[in-house]
Amino acid sequence: MLLETTLLRFGRDRLPWVAAGQTAAGMSVISMVTMELAENAVDYYLTGGVVQLDSPAFWGAALLSASVGFLAPLPYNYQRLRKYGKACH
Repeated sequence: MLLETTLLRFGRDRLPWVAAGQTAAGMSVISMVTMELAENAVDYYLTGGVVQLDSPAFWGAALLSASVGFLAPLPYNYQRLRKYGKACH
């Protein structure tokens, strides 16, 4: 969110700091929280929280949980895109 705020402040938009922070928060927070919750829930369900770097099952669970983390916020992001007619990022 810090990167987005900085880009909104110094990039093409040149928003004031407060407006840039509010815009970045509105664009990202729900999407990021949804992604993290979904990814962590799947990862914990499949691995029990155990990290075994030499286990193919661990890497399979990591791939699956990352995929779920990517897919989970898509409906929200799509709705925002349709509502406002432009991408946030």
